[in-house]
Amino acid sequence: MKITVLGGGGVRSPFLAKSLISNAERVGLTEIVFMDSNEEKLNIYGKIAEKIAEKINPGIKFWLTSDPVAALKDANFIITTIRVGEDKARVLDERIALNNGILGQETTGAGGFAMSLRSIPKILEYCKMIEQYSAEGAMLFNFTNPSGIVTQAIHLSGFKNVYGICDAPSEFIKQVAKVLEKPLEEVSAECFGLNHLSWFRNIKVNGKDAMEELLAKKELYTETEMKFFDPELVKISGNLLLNEYLYYFYYRERAEKAIINSEKTRGETILEINKQMTKELKEVDIDKDTDKAFEIYMRNYMKRENSYMEIESKTEKLHKKEPETLEEYLAKPDSGGYAGVALDIIQGFREGKRKEMVVSVPNKGAVDFLEDDDVVEITCIFEDNQINPIKVPGIGKMQRNLIQSIKLYERLTVEAVFEKSREKAIKALTVHPLVNSYSLAKKLADEYLEAHKEYIGEWK
Repeated sequence: MKITVLGGGGVRSPFLAKSLISNAERVGLTEIVFMDSNEEKLNIYGKIAEKIAEKINPGIKFWLTSDPVAALKDANFIITTIRVGEDKARVLDERIALNNGILGQETTGAGGFAMSLRSIPKILEYCKMIEQYSAEGAMLFNFTNPSGIVTQAIHLSGFKNVYGICDAPSEFIKQVAKVLEKPLEEVSAECFGLNHLSWFRNIKVNGKDAMEELLAKKELYTETEMKFFDPELVKISGNLLLNEYLYYFYYRERAEKAIINSEKTRGETILEINKQMTKELKEVDIDKDTDKAFEIYMRNYMKRENSYMEIESKTEKLHKKEPETLEEYLAKPDSGGYAGVALDIIQGFREGKRKEMVVSVPNKGAVDFLEDDDVVEITCIFEDNQINPIKVPGIGKMQRNLIQSIKLYERLTVEAVFEKSREKAIKALTVHPLVNSYSLAKKLADEYLEAHKEYIGEWK
């Protein structure tokens, strides 16, 4: 069984490699390919990933390439984790939004819209190649952001064997299990909504309701991503727990003010860290001195990781991580990371065991006020070689209003990209709650279409 990673030169590639190689035999993988069109990044971050794979399990074939046809040929599974335009485009996305007084977060609002313009066409190119070169029934796991919109576009294009993956829900459930002092396998939760716009309810331990117990614990607001939210917001939300990205909706002016008043945006911070890291790593022979290369990589990566959402929320990351040596990193059990859900799905199809997981899939009536082909982020049950979303009745009007607004924006964005329609781009931004203005939407659309012409071409 062969798995291909498109975007294998990304900065997170060494972590992805560890997860895939550590679980290769468990899920039946015999070949792993990391492909990236940026050969410099592939020869740095892909190379570190390759060295990690060699040290963990040299028996699994692991190789790097910049040739997408070779990478996709006969692949059974494909992971997409690409960033069209790389860090410089992200900086543009954020700055154009902020210059117009609008939040520019890379997946939420105007910034997410701009990223969609670049991500969707490239992903659809790869989908055509998968249909042409990969194994029959090849399964696609989309990590490319904004994951929900991109997965929606893939489905509406006619490519059906795709699952949108995000590690935020599974990581939050792990945090909840820790607060409840229970093993993860004993804890279940209902997640519903859209990617980066979801809520959690019906937290249970061994099938017994644990919501009251959880809500009474002060650690919920200090040891989980609920640190971003006030208990009163939880109460008026109907005692639902919130995905961390809802911070941008419920604390919009606070996030905007914090970013505007900071010296650098998140994108500019990441660009600076990545440039320094790449510069240092180019001076090292990764094959001969893997330990030194990993030390440079981990030291710089932890700067990124530990600064996550600090600018926007003025809140420090939970349990800041210290850099590890390569030996320490390899000795730690694999936590699954953002490949964990994909590996669980692969294992499910291999073994046929019933399993619960949070995935972005077509709604199929699970959320009664959405269309069947609306992609939702929701708890799914893997059973009888099928992944089906659970039905989520009784969603409150507060959540319903936001979900419907964002889903309309998502579908309009997809239509705009499919048709290269400036008019639909303006309409999509106009209905987004974080823009909510025709005049701003028009200005944003025109500036993004001009800024990213290199990647998206001319629009009508």
